[in-house]
Amino acid sequence: MIIVVVIALVAFIVIAVFLISIFNSLVKLKNRFENAFAQIEVQLKRRYDLIPNLVETVKGYMAHERETLEAVIQARNQAMSGLQNAAADPTNAAAIQSLAGAEKGLTGALGKLFALSEAYPDLKANQNMAQLTEEITTTENKVSFARQSFNDTVTEYNTYKQSFPAVVVAGMFGHNNDAQLLDFDSEAIAEAPKVSF
Repeated sequence: MIIVVVIALVAFIVIAVFLISIFNSLVKLKNRFENAFAQIEVQLKRRYDLIPNLVETVKGYMAHERETLEAVIQARNQAMSGLQNAAADPTNAAAIQSLAGAEKGLTGALGKLFALSEAYPDLKANQNMAQLTEEITTTENKVSFARQSFNDTVTEYNTYKQSFPAVVVAGMFGHNNDAQLLDFDSEAIAEAPKVSF
């Protein structure tokens, strides 16, 4: 009788340690991808903060391109909204996809602005424009690196969660859905914008 109780107690302890280990691994991996998203958030906020300065610099030279300038500001505002929603819950796949779509729109609007600015030699020679372009390019590179890190940690989390034995118990610990990769679905965002002055 004592042997049966000891065996049952040992089995219970082994199972408890096993479940605690899986739980801790899931929490650690989830925290890592949420932290990786926070790094993207920092870089995107910097990018969004640079855009109004860029528009102000360009405005004097490209006054008759008002539609393009307004499109950039509108795309920036949509991207900021998408970022706020995604930052509130980086595990929300719809919010991550919405952010990706908004970023694609912003990248397109900025690309058009930079392409139009090529036709303005005085603007190309403007020191503020050159500095802002350099800062935006640097920020784009940082966004790209942060996005890659985020996607790597999301993949690691999803792979662990979908692997045996974690897949058996992940749902019990509230890890029901896979995390969403942040894919801007655009070759333009995969590389920093090419701007020459």
